[in-house]
Amino acid sequence: MGKFYITFGQSHVHRVQDQTLDADCVAVITAATHWSVRLIAFRLFGNEFCTSCNAADFTTESMTYYPRGLIRVN
Repeated sequence: MGKFYITFGQSHVHRVQDQTLDADCVAVITAATHWSVRLIAFRLFGNEFCTSCNAADFTTESMTYYPRGLIRVN
């Protein structure tokens, strides 16, 4: 199992587990494969998310663009 990160476009706003997910935060999904993560993301957000990446590709420098931080969704 690994952590994967989902980002959102400016017009993407979702409510999951009483949390608002939008362009100012990053959703964290734990799953076995990147493909599994994409399936979970499509189930939760439809096609309204921007990118998905694994922990190796998501740097702490990237967080400067997401002032609301990381939000676990599973």
